[in-house]
Amino acid sequence: MKPQIDYEAVFQALPGMVALLTPDLVYVDANEDFLRLAGRTREQLVGRYIFDVFPENPYDRAAVGMRETQASMLRVVATGERDTMALIRYDIEDAERPGRWEERYWSPINAPVLGPDGRVVLIVHRVEEVTELIRARGGAAVGDRARVLEAELYTRSRDLQEVNERLRQAHAREREVAVALQEAMLPAPSSVGHHRAAVRYQPAVGTLNVCGDWYDLADLAGDSIAVAVGDVVGHGLTAACVMGQLRSALSAACRVADGPARALEALGLYARFVEGAESTTAVTTFIDWDRHTITYSSAGHPPPALLHSDGSVTFLDQATDPPLGARPEHVPRPQTSTPFLEGATLVLYTDGLIERRHEDIDTGLARLADSLTRHRHTDPESLADAVLADLLPPAGNTDDIALVVVRL
Repeated sequence: MKPQIDYEAVFQALPGMVALLTPDLVYVDANEDFLRLAGRTREQLVGRYIFDVFPENPYDRAAVGMRETQASMLRVVATGERDTMALIRYDIEDAERPGRWEERYWSPINAPVLGPDGRVVLIVHRVEEVTELIRARGGAAVGDRARVLEAELYTRSRDLQEVNERLRQAHAREREVAVALQEAMLPAPSSVGHHRAAVRYQPAVGTLNVCGDWYDLADLAGDSIAVAVGDVVGHGLTAACVMGQLRSALSAACRVADGPARALEALGLYARFVEGAESTTAVTTFIDWDRHTITYSSAGHPPPALLHSDGSVTFLDQATDPPLGARPEHVPRPQTSTPFLEGATLVLYTDGLIERRHEDIDTGLARLADSLTRHRHTDPESLADAVLADLLPPAGNTDDIALVVVRL
């Protein structure tokens, strides 16, 4: 017979300090060791924001414990991965004597608890309290060596934290430049003439995650336009610069090619001479309002979604080929056409909209289809906003998103 385990009792009996927090950094529970060593009761913790319970020591100008703890926990929420912090000093105010601060040293680890949808629902905050080890001043040689080693470790960790902060600031500046460059190179949807369209570009959260996503809309002969989206592998300024080159090249190719497949073939040949362009994905659609057809071709990119007036959604996945540069030799790319009725909507996007860590891509496609169906009666601008609101993770997207919505 399978034994019945009281997990609440197990949690309370865990050796060492362990607390549970929401993604908003509010305490849900804490075990007995946490309450005892932190000098707080359960009532003083549960339901309260972590830094309301443990604010920064206002008398320590060099204090960084709160900022580093917050950054670590937010990384866990954003990435869904465990984050181990360096040894930190984080003083605690005496609960019985307000205004008196106790010098404390901690070694924390923050780990995610994922829900069925792959999103972080709880943060496990496990802490080793090493204050006494740092303070140890006994006469024994072993005690002295431990104290010296721990003190040295603390000093080195602070130096490392300073270096990391400088790197973070440098990456933040790079991100600002990359985002500005990307947005400057991405066009407004003015090229679709009297047809209604909406475009969105959503940068990734965090300082290191600016990517090379793009969209483009180009006038063609007659009552036709080309709509494309693409995604360069890599991050930062390099990816943004490669994106600009490929977007311009594909826009020009669409204006002279006799179909989207030929346009992607030309882009693939050009990409061989652009460093960093290998493995780029892209999808191109030619919309012909005279014939009421969409002709499309994909280079390893997620399929465009065709939202019909009745609310059903068709994914255009019948002309998919490998990403740019994936083949050593030039091979003609496939393309196919599908009819549409007036009032339908074409949606192109990059993978950041639908892909989630530890989740099958079909789940993301189903989530997109459901959102499109529910908001089918809205205009393109409102539909674009609604899709982003439905599909973006609560903690923000960890990959860039480009989105184009065209009313047919």
